[in-house]
Amino acid sequence: MFGKDFWSPEKISVCVPSYKRPKDVITKNVYPFIKLFVDESEYDEYKKYNPEQEIVKLPKGIQGNIARVRNYILDYEFKNKTDAVVMIDDDNKGLFKWRNAKPQLIDKDEFFTFIKKYSILAYDWGAVMWGVNINKDKQIYKEFNPFSTVSYVGAPFMCFIKDDGTRFDERIPLKEDYDICIQLLNKHRVVLRVNSYYYVTKQSENKGGCAVMRNIDEEKRQFDILQKKWGSKIIHKGMSNQSHRSKKVRKIFDYNPIMIVPIRGI
Repeated sequence: MFGKDFWSPEKISVCVPSYKRPKDVITKNVYPFIKLFVDESEYDEYKKYNPEQEIVKLPKGIQGNIARVRNYILDYEFKNKTDAVVMIDDDNKGLFKWRNAKPQLIDKDEFFTFIKKYSILAYDWGAVMWGVNINKDKQIYKEFNPFSTVSYVGAPFMCFIKDDGTRFDERIPLKEDYDICIQLLNKHRVVLRVNSYYYVTKQSENKGGCAVMRNIDEEKRQFDILQKKWGSKIIHKGMSNQSHRSKKVRKIFDYNPIMIVPIRGI
């Protein structure tokens, strides 16, 4: 079906957008073949602390908006005839799989086989993008439901296997992964999520990156843009009940929206 070099390691690009974290690129400790995309003003600092990594300079005006950076990566890589563009966060501690009810790291030697295997599955199912489970809790993963086709795929790990022209909405860089999922579901009716695998990151703990602009007011503003774009039946406001010992209900805004798309699937 495919040529022998289709989705070979040489044609899979593992891209890591990074901002103001030259000393804290921990993903390279697990996957040393990552390619860093950094602002041109930070290039020397990143090279100093990450001398073994390939580093791409982002032109002035690209950094400061992760959705814009992701769009640049897609344009840059697909222009260079890459078969698969993997985007993975700079604070990723690894991808893991549940095997015999125990987590097992997908190490650097397995990584490209893993990418090729599920890229072929995504291709056969008509998906342009695929990803993994967003939760490492074993109770979330059900062995009888190894795949999802209409679920959210998080930005900490995304794999694009075809350039269909879809790009991230630069108005909502804190909600860009929700939006790209809905865009692709609306266009192709499928986004593949492999539920037996998951990622582990330090989201919301690190300085730099999206933390530079993340605050509750900005989260709410971008949530409103996302909801107005797709409607309240698709994007719901996540609320957390803070009361566990009384009947009094105290709710706080959850910056992770609830996404429900009106498409048949699993």
